[in-house]
Amino acid sequence: MTISVEKALADGANAFARISETAKLDAQVLLLDVLDKPRSYLFTWPDSLLTFEQLQQFDTYLQRRLAGEPIAHIIGYREFWSLKLKVTPDTLIPRPDTETLVEAALNLPINQTAKVLDLGTGTGAIALALASEQPSWHVVGCDRIEAAVELAVTNQTNLSIDNASFVQSNWFSAFAGQKFDLIVSNPPYIEQDDPHLAQGDVRFEPLSALVAPDDGLADITTIVSDARDHLQTGGYLLIEHGYDQAQQVSAIFTKMAYKEVTTIKDLGGNDRVTLAQWHT
Repeated sequence: MTISVEKALADGANAFARISETAKLDAQVLLLDVLDKPRSYLFTWPDSLLTFEQLQQFDTYLQRRLAGEPIAHIIGYREFWSLKLKVTPDTLIPRPDTETLVEAALNLPINQTAKVLDLGTGTGAIALALASEQPSWHVVGCDRIEAAVELAVTNQTNLSIDNASFVQSNWFSAFAGQKFDLIVSNPPYIEQDDPHLAQGDVRFEPLSALVAPDDGLADITTIVSDARDHLQTGGYLLIEHGYDQAQQVSAIFTKMAYKEVTTIKDLGGNDRVTLAQWHT
């Protein structure tokens, strides 16, 4: 026994309705992965029948999603800045909000041969997005987790992006004496007792990439402080943060003597990225 594409989508969306705000989209993404077809196939061939093997795989996907597992972990990848990135439980799943940081960085008046550092690179999403848009930049991504660095290198290889590299480093530990024109980071910034940590996709992501002491500001404070030794005069530091942390993050920048402190909102209208310029 098998079912049509249209029926499979309807069953999936109905099953996900109680656990996901994007139930229909979730069903579409999972079915497309099973079918190995473009999205247009769902609307062009709604009466096409799944094979028995496809139906079994789709049902397995449904059960995993109903158990709360993130879509990106089920299918093994996530689109970010039009780049298809391999995803594993070793890192954060790239999110659309982080594209705000990429866009802000690309809009800065930085020289064409800039040296760029992405701290806590995870999948390599930010570093690879910047490198793909600016082929003459040299972008380095670092992470303290070896598995994350290996994943970022895999994504770089799969995407054939030659002007990015990745190293293992606990923030700036591997960059003694080095300076950059631009430093970016999406560090851990969630408070340790935040109730959202027990909800949704974050239950399946590493806490070390999500949570920081001092009301979620400890790693941000460390980065803003230490970046002063690694920025060229006139260089920029951009940091992603929580929607309610802009005032505190701006105060940290100001206290550390940065100039031109500015906060940028994401597509949802929430404060998401604060940037500033360093002058010696």
